[in-house]
Amino acid sequence: VQLQASGGGLVQAGGSLRLSCKASIGNFGAYTVSWFRQAPGKEREFVAAFWSSENAYYADYGDSVRGRFSISLDNAQNTVYLQKNSLKPEDTAVYYCASKSGRNNNHLSSLYNTWGQGTLVTVSS
Repeated sequence: VQLQASGGGLVQAGGSLRLSCKASIGNFGAYTVSWFRQAPGKEREFVAAFWSSENAYYADYGDSVRGRFSISLDNAQNTVYLQKNSLKPEDTAVYYCASKSGRNNNHLSSLYNTWGQGTLVTVSS
């Protein structure tokens, strides 16, 4: 599995941004694809996870982004998107997409064995 993240940039507070994670995954049903972020001087933080099971799709979010961010899959493009709305300066971080097999404990970064390169998001006040 290989992951390629993109879409970071500079945005004003209150604005929106969409990150993309292109994944070389043949069967998304066997994997969880998630986004994490790491701000300077802080630990890596779980942002959102996406997985599928029996033709149904599921998502989970970290408390700090729930209601503002949305994760989705474009199966035809093999791409997982993270739509970020109502951005705040505290959302400034390097965002990483990651994948693992299985669907449990998605917030634990130690369980992910494949990581894409980070993409920097800066939210100005």
